[in-house]
Amino acid sequence: MNKRRWLKLLFYINVVIVAALVVYKLYLNVSTAEFSAVHGEQLAAVSAKVEGQKRYRFAVVGNINNSVGIFERRIIPKLNDSDIDFVISAGNAVSSGGEDKYRALQGTLSHLNKPYLLTFGENEYEEFGSFRFYDHYGPHFYSFSAGDSRFIFLDSTGKTPWQWQLRWLNDILRADRSEHRFVFIGHPLFKPQEEFLLADDEDYLQPEAFRQALLSTFAQFEVDRVFSANISMYWEHIEGKTPYITTGGAGGLVLNQDESYYHFVKVTVDAEEGVSHEVVELPVGQHPILKQLESFWFFIHSLFYVGYINFILLVSLFLAISIKLYNAVFVGKEYYPNYDIDPEPWLKKPLRVAMFTNNYLPFIGGVPISIERLRHGLSQVKDKVLVVAPRYRETGGDSKKERLVVRMPSLFSFGDKSEFRFANIFSGYVRKKVKQFKPDIIHAHHPFWIGSLGVYMARRLKIPVVYTYHTRLEHYAHFVFLPGSLFRNIIAHFLVRRFANKCDSVIVPTQSTEEYLRMIGVKSTIYVQPTGIEFERFQHRDEDLIERLRAQQKLTDETVFVSVARLSNEKNIDFMLEGLAQLKQQSEQPFRFLMIGDGHQRQRLQEKAKQLELTEQVTFVGSVPPQEMANWYQLGDAFLFASQSETQGMVILEAMAAGLPVVAVRSSGIDDVVVDGVNGYKTPARQELWVERVKLLLQQPEKRQQLAKQAVKCAASHSVENFTKEVRYVYAETLARYEQKKGD
Repeated sequence: MNKRRWLKLLFYINVVIVAALVVYKLYLNVSTAEFSAVHGEQLAAVSAKVEGQKRYRFAVVGNINNSVGIFERRIIPKLNDSDIDFVISAGNAVSSGGEDKYRALQGTLSHLNKPYLLTFGENEYEEFGSFRFYDHYGPHFYSFSAGDSRFIFLDSTGKTPWQWQLRWLNDILRADRSEHRFVFIGHPLFKPQEEFLLADDEDYLQPEAFRQALLSTFAQFEVDRVFSANISMYWEHIEGKTPYITTGGAGGLVLNQDESYYHFVKVTVDAEEGVSHEVVELPVGQHPILKQLESFWFFIHSLFYVGYINFILLVSLFLAISIKLYNAVFVGKEYYPNYDIDPEPWLKKPLRVAMFTNNYLPFIGGVPISIERLRHGLSQVKDKVLVVAPRYRETGGDSKKERLVVRMPSLFSFGDKSEFRFANIFSGYVRKKVKQFKPDIIHAHHPFWIGSLGVYMARRLKIPVVYTYHTRLEHYAHFVFLPGSLFRNIIAHFLVRRFANKCDSVIVPTQSTEEYLRMIGVKSTIYVQPTGIEFERFQHRDEDLIERLRAQQKLTDETVFVSVARLSNEKNIDFMLEGLAQLKQQSEQPFRFLMIGDGHQRQRLQEKAKQLELTEQVTFVGSVPPQEMANWYQLGDAFLFASQSETQGMVILEAMAAGLPVVAVRSSGIDDVVVDGVNGYKTPARQELWVERVKLLLQQPEKRQQLAKQAVKCAASHSVENFTKEVRYVYAETLARYEQKKGD
């Protein structure tokens, strides 16, 4: 049988299971009646049976433990066929105090055609079972008189204070004029002479003061028998004139040996002969395999007794499996792109695009700059772009541009300069503005918070949503108040996968990034489209301004390395500083390193540079406005980079456009941009290899020039114009595919 036929068979089996579960639940609802205060009815039946008789019999069973195979199917038929008048459980009639166990017990006892009474035992007390016992059966300790006998039931679980029970017991016995007295208490008062394998001290009556007080009371009032359960054995002990009987083999676990076997105790009360008892042994145990099957079935059976929650969960599970199998077997899948999609109608008309981002200008970073370049490019071809972003102290743009930016107030912020902001995504004002804009498509730039609002708005407006995967979240674990490994290995990947699969299309900057998304389970359509740069602007040289900057930074004829990054852990700047310290020791050739950017790690990194004795070689320039960056790149001879958190090193392309060869650590954002030995070098995250490549560029100016020419050619293909054109095509194809899906 091939795989497809197996899946079909499993699908039909699941459908049958779901139908059976529904039918079984309906059957239980009809056949299982509610029950409460059962002991009241049973006491009346016992009194009616015994009243006026000179001779009567009752059976004592212990540790039923919700047994079906032994108690319900083997012991109950014997009890029904015997000459006993009623049955008493000495404790542990249920396997635990859950509602399902009490209901299952009631179903089992319904097969008994004799009156019965239960002792409140340890298992009845578990899982808040004391409340259920009281509701379904009655008080935890009680007494009644039938014929010429007094029957007393005590609570040994600790639920009822023993001092109170003792006073009640003495009052009952002082006033009692019965010929015979029987006491039932869940925990045995005596340990067997030989140590029992399945028992420990807690299985016997505690505390010692309670035990001693009971022994004294039972001796004083000449109690005929004391019955207990709780341990899986049969044992008798006579203290004074009173036999203390431990009976524990009515269905729970037994060892099938001399002391531990399936049984019940038959007690005879005769007006002339007095009280006697005998053990009725059940010689045949349950087969181990049948016992395991019974346990499994009881587990399934009991799930249905606790209202509808378990039932709904179980049915939902099998429904989910059925749907999965149905999709795997019956739903046709097309893994190749749909070449019948026609994006032309959307390419010919101006589009209205709403962009949702967690950060935007004046915040300086790769994502805001990328968004701004795309916004500018789309505006040049007459598209309308609305940016939904957090509010900062400064807008960072002209009033005309800000009219197409919806600023959201912050709930809270973090970072040294409050640069990271959690905006109020619950604002009705934002939703109103987006609806008024009437976007054709929504473009989300982050997989959570404001990005999630973008997906929500797309669903409300019934338009498609595109997501650009900008950032490797797993490298930002230090910003999250969770264990780093938990965030890196699970949460970051889960967030990206879940969000990307909610979107109609996903844009990634590199092939390696697409491979990552596929590996973590992203199934949405993915487009590889590197972010564009303003190539011409980075080619332009303002010689006067460059000379002023050189003078400002006190640059002479030394080789100048440049890097641009936020001063934060994920940018791996420590790696570069330590590498440059090695370079200083290995080469006497002078160099300077201009670190452009700002962030919460600046003071620490400056202190580190000082400790590494790099004060004369390293300068922390601080933040530079994006429009001035071209001239700063022109100060350099090569560009250094070590971050592994990028999906695309946009600053690397900018540096290449300015004619700088690159030495970078390999990562998903670097691998597709830097061609080793052509426009720069990329190395594993090993400092000695990285330093070796930097030293090569430091000592070989002609090699720098050769790589620089190729760097410019590489950057030329990543212009903003090309980028905008390709993103518009993604929008158009996504809209066409969305319309086709709606038609289907």
